[in-house]
Amino acid sequence: MERIWKRKDEFTLQPKLYSFPELFAMAALVSLLGFLVENLWMLIRSGFIDNRNMNLPFLLGYGLAVVGMYLFIGTPKKGHFFLYYSLVFTMVSLGEILLGFTVEEFCGFYYWDYTNLPMHLTRYTSFFTSLGFSAIITLFMYYCYEPVMGYFHSKMTPRRRRIVIALFIVLIVDMLYSFNTMRELGDVYKSWKIYVSIPAK
Repeated sequence: MERIWKRKDEFTLQPKLYSFPELFAMAALVSLLGFLVENLWMLIRSGFIDNRNMNLPFLLGYGLAVVGMYLFIGTPKKGHFFLYYSLVFTMVSLGEILLGFTVEEFCGFYYWDYTNLPMHLTRYTSFFTSLGFSAIITLFMYYCYEPVMGYFHSKMTPRRRRIVIALFIVLIVDMLYSFNTMRELGDVYKSWKIYVSIPAK
């Protein structure tokens, strides 16, 4: 695999060329994983799971962010995890701030609030949450991204391409519909919520 930068301190590997349906498939997978991880966090923290502001169990922002990072910085080179991790940390922090303030501006409410956490920068990102997100992304990029994309590449048929494209369009429509609903409500969009356990006080 070719490298992005021809210099001694390079620390990322150049992204391979994949078709749009293959990238869409990865975005959908990461979106599903994002939905599951967020609900796992809510279950541990608050004892419930919910729709996470969408109708479908996919959080497309996660998928678009991870695929975008791959296209921009590739995957981490062995032995250079800290440099790659630092770059991902910066991108995660800036991305959270941008998304949070964008929703606040157009929808009129706080999408989430980290002000009760130590070392927060604005209400939309904090040092420790960015550390956690960046660690998950860096590990996923190193261990999982290329093997999973290789699998999608080997299994992609014309019929599966049509299915993936249709799914991706549905996810975009769901995201736009949900954000428009939040804009009209001036609040988060909760279509269902299930209490699983009562967290210990």
